[in-house]
Amino acid sequence: MHDSLYFSEQHLAVRDMVRSFAQQEVAPVAARFDESQEFPWENVKKMGELGLLGIPWSEELGGAGLDTISFMIAIEELARVCASHSITISAHTTLGTSPIVNFGNDAQKRRYVPLLASGAVLGGFGLTEPNAGSDAGGTQTTAVKKGSHYVLNGSKRFITHAGVGEIFVVTAVTDPSKGTKGISSFIVTKETCDLEAARAVGIGHDASLVPMPGFTSGRKEDKLGWRASDTRELIFEDVEVPAENLLGIEGNGFVNFMRTLDSGRIGIGALSLGIAQGAFDLALRYATTRKQFGQPIFEFQGLQFQLSDLATELEAARHLVYHAAWLAQAGRPYGKEAAMAKLFASELAMRATIKAIQVHGGYGYTKDYPVERMMRDAKIGEIGEGTSEIQRIVIARHLLKELGAA
Repeated sequence: MHDSLYFSEQHLAVRDMVRSFAQQEVAPVAARFDESQEFPWENVKKMGELGLLGIPWSEELGGAGLDTISFMIAIEELARVCASHSITISAHTTLGTSPIVNFGNDAQKRRYVPLLASGAVLGGFGLTEPNAGSDAGGTQTTAVKKGSHYVLNGSKRFITHAGVGEIFVVTAVTDPSKGTKGISSFIVTKETCDLEAARAVGIGHDASLVPMPGFTSGRKEDKLGWRASDTRELIFEDVEVPAENLLGIEGNGFVNFMRTLDSGRIGIGALSLGIAQGAFDLALRYATTRKQFGQPIFEFQGLQFQLSDLATELEAARHLVYHAAWLAQAGRPYGKEAAMAKLFASELAMRATIKAIQVHGGYGYTKDYPVERMMRDAKIGEIGEGTSEIQRIVIARHLLKELGAA
């Protein structure tokens, strides 16, 4: 990233700060956490202290008071080194916190956002279910109103921070007769499953949050990539949620979550861009130092062409991602651009990481080099927050709408 119409001096300062943290604190431990699948509590605490868990939120809500572009820069810079650390700030901020900031009332914002923005506790977002993945309208978790509370039953699948987190925004059906217009969203709280680690490091648990009986997390998923990121099921068994924890108005859960996913897509675009850039940087460096047939392998035109193509696509992805972020920041429509950024950058991340392994030859296939981990981390970008197929559907719908408006 260099000076361009998207980046101010402040943006470059954010980039340098996050890059230095990523290189000094994250790069040395990334392979170890990938191997052990442990949640990197110590580094999450440091990210909180640097303000990285509340970048786009106002200072009065405990955030860093920066903008959307700064947030995307932080996601990209962390992902260049470790996607698990990057998704931690991305999911926590976009999915866990933004619905409360965007759709919550003043009391809800004051109660929950400072805890999340400061990184005192982690947040998450419960949308996906065992039978409702790409078809989020197929939600089966129910919320039945009983006096001054709702009773939630059901489960959510593949939820980032489901175990380690304490504050969640989740969808449930409040009126089965209304289809997607019968889905509402709620703020729910539980205790972190990692209480000992949270207490030891001094973040991740807040005693003022009352855990809701019957709200628990399931077993940890054993994943191909993002292995230091906590992914589990969320389970609701007759969970009594106070009526004041309804987020927004009843029946608006689905439409609000779709808006949340739009912005989440820019985040996954930035994360995928970071993985692709990190893999490219390693491949380029390796190609200029690895010698075969008496010369660096970069001297071979076949390799030069491949790396030149990747460099061009990286530039294209960077423009797509930061253009979408700029639109979002300016309060302009960005749904199509977010889908394009996410689609292009996530598919590029796969191509770039596979190519980086090829450039490294046999070494690239070993765990001695980070490129194999980057390839495993890249794949979920084509699946999470809307698969590549869903992005293409979203883009096509925008194209039809624009045709009708022309």
